[in-house]
Amino acid sequence: MTDKHVQAEAEHSNMEKDPNTWVTGDEPMTGAQKSYLATLSEEAKVDFDESLNKAQASMRIDELQEITGRGAGK
Repeated sequence: MTDKHVQAEAEHSNMEKDPNTWVTGDEPMTGAQKSYLATLSEEAKVDFDESLNKAQASMRIDELQEITGRGAGK
C-alpha cells in the first residue's frame, strides 16, 4: 500500500484515535511533541506547558495548529 492510499483511507479507519482513549496517554509527552509544542507556543505567543502528558500534548498541538495556521490542510 502506498502512503497516498493509506491517507485516502484514513477517514474510514481508526488511524486517528481520540487522545482521551490512548492507553499510553497519561505518560509524559514525547520529545517530538515537546519540541513541536515549544515551537507552536512561541509562534502563537502563548506559554508552553511542559507538564502536559502525551494525550494533553496532542490536543494542545491541535489547538495551537489552528491558532497558527499550521493545521490547515490536514
